[in-house]
Amino acid sequence: MPGWAKALIIVAVLLVLLVVGVIAGGIFWWSRNKDTLIARGKAVVTEGQDAGRKSDNQGCVDQSISRYKREPGFASSLETSIFMQSCLQASRPTPGFCDEVPKQTEFMKTAEWRLEQCRRVELSSDNYCQHLFTPVQRFCEKQPSGSKEDGGSDSQ
Repeated sequence: MPGWAKALIIVAVLLVLLVVGVIAGGIFWWSRNKDTLIARGKAVVTEGQDAGRKSDNQGCVDQSISRYKREPGFASSLETSIFMQSCLQASRPTPGFCDEVPKQTEFMKTAEWRLEQCRRVELSSDNYCQHLFTPVQRFCEKQPSGSKEDGGSDSQ
């Protein structure tokens, strides 16, 4: 067997071992942390719902951005998105809230809109900022067609 074939087999075996190790590590980490993560997720949903009952749509966005700015980063962006989604669902309508919000399938408009939102909240250099506004788009897409203009609340 040529030397290059042996090297190729060794590299392939090492890659398989690396993949198996990463998967095993992920399973181990999840089994040790899942209860904490699930509890934290439920707590964030409850916090968002409580905040939403006391606020309007725009207030939810403002509170979410303030929370994120206190502790920016990947994990915080996920937590902030969960908070914002649950807050928006429980909040009062803000007139015109959804007027300029593009559908998620309008990719160019979405990119421009999200960049503008990040500039507006002074987070244009943040790597995760654009993802913070996904809940706004989801919320606005779920609004009945007649209430898109007034940002009507999604009562569930």
